[in-house]
Amino acid sequence: MTKMLTAAAAAVLMTTPLMAENRIDLQRPDAPELAAPGDHVIGVRTLTFTDPGRPDVVNATAEGEVPTYDREITVEVWYPAAEGTEPGGTYDGVFLRDGTTQVSLTGQAARDAAPAEGTFPLILISHGYPGNRFLMSHLGENLATKGYVVVSADHPDSTYDDMNAFTSTLVNRPLDQAFLVESMATLDDEIGAITDADQTGVIGYSMGGYGALIFGGGGLSQEAVTRDAPDAFVPPQDLLDRNATGSEELTALVDPRVKAIVAIGPWGRNRAFFDADSLKGLEKPLLLVAGSVDDVSQYDAIRQIFEETTATDRMLLTFAGANHNAAAPMPAPAESWAMSEALGWAPFEHYADAVWDTTRMNNVLQHFATAFMDTHLKGDADKAAYFDLIENAEDGVWSMDDAGQPKPDNTYWKGFGNRTAKGLTFEKRTAE
Repeated sequence: MTKMLTAAAAAVLMTTPLMAENRIDLQRPDAPELAAPGDHVIGVRTLTFTDPGRPDVVNATAEGEVPTYDREITVEVWYPAAEGTEPGGTYDGVFLRDGTTQVSLTGQAARDAAPAEGTFPLILISHGYPGNRFLMSHLGENLATKGYVVVSADHPDSTYDDMNAFTSTLVNRPLDQAFLVESMATLDDEIGAITDADQTGVIGYSMGGYGALIFGGGGLSQEAVTRDAPDAFVPPQDLLDRNATGSEELTALVDPRVKAIVAIGPWGRNRAFFDADSLKGLEKPLLLVAGSVDDVSQYDAIRQIFEETTATDRMLLTFAGANHNAAAPMPAPAESWAMSEALGWAPFEHYADAVWDTTRMNNVLQHFATAFMDTHLKGDADKAAYFDLIENAEDGVWSMDDAGQPKPDNTYWKGFGNRTAKGLTFEKRTAE
């Protein structure tokens, strides 16, 4: 039966790739309120930044001088565009999870459009291992329409077509994030002119979340940097020590311009890379997002992060029954439905969830990310009401008057239509 279904799917896909739009800007009719695009038409540009003299983790050996290299990071930058810009465009040559298949995506951003007047807070998006700068393009576009400059990175050694030693990601991820914030802050062009990096937010998925926790001050545990473990987790010559709690490098890494962090399925606590002592170093407001059956970063471990980041106000949004792909990845491109010879499986499963509709999860993330960033980067106090929620959405009572206004006994989640918050829970803790 499975072979029959696979063959049927392949037959259909043979006729669809040239027609597939692979839209990243989908909005379901039941999307929560703040998921809707904002008032800005948006542009997008591809830039490359080079960090000279970065330690070469991949080619470092147990002895001798650690080699260095110029680390080039390609980014996609979304931004509010000038009035009169015609919306819409494509992203071509986007690699799928197999690292060989290239597809086109369709969205709202106009390639190389002139920027709008004014200045806008900065948001950095950081993908997982592996990933690429387009994996969360749905969120990048959405936030840009609401008045943000959004930069999304291709992290070297960590992309679909450039996977290398995992130790490189362990060392370099928070360094990349810090470097990109500084690069955008000092960008000397018309995009730099509209970027307010003094108000910066970081959104990281999986290993991007790992990096964001470190970049925010939650350094690595002593076990992480002293363990006698498989080589996959131990870079040579103590190169990981710079990310450890108490190190001078970590102290210098933490950036006061970063005002908020969203960590989606963050990796690391499941392998004791963080512990209660190290996580209490994070003092940035934190929104955690996770699937309740995440078996990659481990949901119980993500809950530990929620409990142990005691020095900051933090929140945890949970998708009941979702796995590691909760909320972050864009909808699976049509071409990903076919079996990949390179992988031996269909890349579809890298993007999708077995229980939740991806567009639905994307819309929920867009809603909460908007409220969170508006609160902390724009000082929009009214958005805090979107976090004043009953913990289990299914316990909420929908009670509206004839004018559609909530009655005193209404406890349903703000911004969600009746019955549309099912399967979600939301928890809060305040700094101790």
